[in-house]
Amino acid sequence: MSKTFDRYSSIVFLLVGLLFVIESQKISDSAYGSTVGPKIFPMWLGVILILLSLRLLYETFKYKTKTASESKLQYKKFIIILTSAVLYAFLLEKVGYVISTFLFLLIAFQTMERGRLLPSVIIAAVFSLSIYYLFAEFLGGSLPGFPVF
Repeated sequence: MSKTFDRYSSIVFLLVGLLFVIESQKISDSAYGSTVGPKIFPMWLGVILILLSLRLLYETFKYKTKTASESKLQYKKFIIILTSAVLYAFLLEKVGYVISTFLFLLIAFQTMERGRLLPSVIIAAVFSLSIYYLFAEFLGGSLPGFPVF
């Protein structure tokens, strides 16, 4: 990627992560029917985003300079993943967590690396099912389940 783009995007993601952490502290500690408080998930997402953005910012200082032809931005992949993320957020309640997460991950994996369909399907299925089980069943949280027809 572009050194300038990565540097600015890491700063933006750092600010978004800080906003997540700060705003999650305003959420109440408990939720009806859930043993996991509603502020835990956004707070840890913010912490993870802060750590990843700091890593990206650190990496931009180690970049070697590239010519313009070597650092070609991949707009098509970005648009595909952005569109699938918007559709994921829209379909999460309607289709359920497991199916929408599986589809989003499958599209993202195939966008980043064409081919290798079977490993992509296996990884997306295992991830979406295990996170659903871990959060909804083991921790007692609530996620949109499977669709009811």
